[in-house]
Amino acid sequence: MSADGLIVVDKPGGMTSHDVVARIRRLARTRRVGHGGTLDPMATGVLVIGVGRATRLLTYVIGAGKSYTATIRLGQATVTDDAEGDVIASTPAGTVTDEAVRAALAALTGEVDQVPSAVSAIKINGQRAYKRVREGESVELPARRVTISRLDVLAVRRDTPDVVDVDVDVTCSSGTYIRAIARDAGLALGVGGHLTALRRTAVGGFTLAEAATLDALEQRAPDVVNLPLDAAAGRFFPRRDATPEEAKTLSHGGPLDPAGIAGPYAVFGPDGGLIAIVSERDGRARAEIVLAPA
Repeated sequence: MSADGLIVVDKPGGMTSHDVVARIRRLARTRRVGHGGTLDPMATGVLVIGVGRATRLLTYVIGAGKSYTATIRLGQATVTDDAEGDVIASTPAGTVTDEAVRAALAALTGEVDQVPSAVSAIKINGQRAYKRVREGESVELPARRVTISRLDVLAVRRDTPDVVDVDVDVTCSSGTYIRAIARDAGLALGVGGHLTALRRTAVGGFTLAEAATLDALEQRAPDVVNLPLDAAAGRFFPRRDATPEEAKTLSHGGPLDPAGIAGPYAVFGPDGGLIAIVSERDGRARAEIVLAPA
């Protein structure tokens, strides 16, 4: 059996995030496996997987900021806003200038109200949006406020007649759809747009530099966790060290005196083991989740 902890996986293209979880379950020989934020089948790159007790940290990982490299193709709109879907409109984009491309993308940075892609995992009345679109429904999702803190244009390429390919580097808040950036840039320029490549380069502080391929994990199985629970929490959260008395109180779910640390933060016992993830309010430090083995 694998230890409790996180695995930073470099997801290959053509697999769903759930396929990766299923593979890790088999390698780690445990059912308690989950992921920290879906990547589209077409996308590659950082997918954070939790094993055992560390699955409880995934809610925090899902909410973390993310970075991507992507290629936007201007001149074609697709039903999915990416290359997985059928082209629904083509408009020659050869006359769109580099300046216009940069201006359209600059207008999409900062705090924006973004309408998610219709083909997305968001649930509408209990059914995932993409299922409804594939069944032929037209789906209108409400806009949501996201922050795109960085949207750098790396290259504007004109290798194919009538389309313009734009390579971008994006850092954004959780819940941002990169496909929707492609769609919205295409709409603003009047030529349509979709994503032809997407690679997630970071989730929170977890980057491609430490990501393992599924083949590499296969070689190491069942010892697949590359960030044991204590180390993972130490990397992701601010740290507080508890006295033996505090450790005892907290492991039984009791509150501690505040330490004035902006939460949520991780509290470790005198032995260096993770006890709980804590946040402070109303003058007390209370556990959001207790992770110490009972």
